[in-house]
Amino acid sequence: MPAYLQWLAFFRQWMRHPLRMASVAPSGRQLVRLMLSALPRDAHRVVELGAGTGVITEALLRHGIQPSRLLAVEMDETLHGMLHRRFPAVRLVCADARHLNDLVARSGAFAPGQADAVLSSLGLLTMPVELQYEILAAAFDTLRPGGVFLQYTYGLAGPLDETVCERLRLRCERIGSAWRNLPPARVFAYSRR
Repeated sequence: MPAYLQWLAFFRQWMRHPLRMASVAPSGRQLVRLMLSALPRDAHRVVELGAGTGVITEALLRHGIQPSRLLAVEMDETLHGMLHRRFPAVRLVCADARHLNDLVARSGAFAPGQADAVLSSLGLLTMPVELQYEILAAAFDTLRPGGVFLQYTYGLAGPLDETVCERLRLRCERIGSAWRNLPPARVFAYSRR
């Protein structure tokens, strides 16, 4: 699917559900490269949250992640359908990220506690603190020791509330900024202390 059609489909869904969508446009190349640069070197079991039109999904596959070892989660039914047509071999689920442990267990991609990385395009910055906590707790239940949670944000500060980081004992590292993204974004990596 051409990039302009992906953008149009994404924007259409944003118009329908502006509070549920984290952005008005799919992730740009600079942002995608920045996200992939923060993957652990030996990453081969990956979860993607908020897969959208599949920009990051496609990049993960090109990076060498096997479709059977990639679980992509997208809550929007229309975008999920697009993803399914584009990536029939990828493990795709249309569900809420708070239930990630169950989704991983049912997917057959790998067992809970074995993911090397979770890449998130969710709009955590605009979510209530308790919802942030539930999503991050579920994500870290799926990660192996030393696994990393990667998140980008359009805000100036980190996307997680400090209380969430404290409760889950998370260390935060700022990876960098994607100034040419629409809108400009910052990438953060979270790991257990």
